[in-house]
Amino acid sequence: MKIIIPLAGYGTRLRPHTFTKPKPLINVAGKPVLGHVLDGLHTLPGLDEVIFITGYLGEQIEAYVSREYPDLKARYLEQKVLDGQSSAIYLARDYLEGPLLMVFVDTLVETDLSRLREEEADAVVWVKEVEDPRRFGVAGVGPEGYVTRLVEKPRDVSNNLVVVGFYYFKDAARLIAAIEEQIRRGMMLKGEYFLADAINLMLEKGLRMRVQPVEVWEDCGKPETVLHTNEYLLSHGRDNSARVKPGSFVVIPPVYIDPTAEIAYSVIGPYATISASCKIENAIIRNSIIDEGALIMDAMLDQSMIGREARVSGRYRAFNVGDSSEVGFS
Repeated sequence: MKIIIPLAGYGTRLRPHTFTKPKPLINVAGKPVLGHVLDGLHTLPGLDEVIFITGYLGEQIEAYVSREYPDLKARYLEQKVLDGQSSAIYLARDYLEGPLLMVFVDTLVETDLSRLREEEADAVVWVKEVEDPRRFGVAGVGPEGYVTRLVEKPRDVSNNLVVVGFYYFKDAARLIAAIEEQIRRGMMLKGEYFLADAINLMLEKGLRMRVQPVEVWEDCGKPETVLHTNEYLLSHGRDNSARVKPGSFVVIPPVYIDPTAEIAYSVIGPYATISASCKIENAIIRNSIIDEGALIMDAMLDQSMIGREARVSGRYRAFNVGDSSEVGFS
């Protein structure tokens, strides 16, 4: 079994943070999104290799994985032209054979991957019902329970069974052949080769793909969804408030506070992540993520994302502040 993780995009919806770091390294509940994804793959049977398709600031991805997951057999391929998901996967064609799991890194799902050992279908797509599917892809399912067609970014909401960014293929070579046909036929949407079109070609040729519903799907594609994911993770196992040393500050769980953070005369929480080497004084911080080395003084923050080495003082509002920025210091 191999895993391929495409993560070459610019992450424009998460700017200014993604000007200086790739989207998968955005901190959520004390760990980059990519770390949460990799931790969730431990139940995968017979894992052989993880292939990362990198792009903008890709060297940061390689450095993080090498440091935090030194035992992981990893391969890195660069997508120099950002022309879609299918072309990203096609870069790895020489290394893909047999079973393949594909994971898009801006989503976190909870699912039991050990079941893939006995999988009978040719492919599996993980799905969840949502109220508004229009910025995602949806799966149409026939009466026999197999997928009939995938539709990328549908215009209506009649089908709300959204594809959550997890795919399994029993035969990777079959997928590569479909991508080759997709590229040869120029099947693009707004200048990109979407994976849905390659899968539809496979479905037309008899691919038996079933859906696997998930109860938990957290999207990390926009600031508000990142903060919602932070809230969920802190409420489901990432809260470390019981291990925080008492000091001249108040903690309202759930929170994640790195032990190297320096906090005084402040209220932290609920749903706050305070990263390593932060300095916080005379502040109230809730529903927010404060990245490494940030300085927060005389401030009240809610629904905020503060970047690495940023400095914020003297404000009460929601902030989206990138790395090494300064707000409120004269």
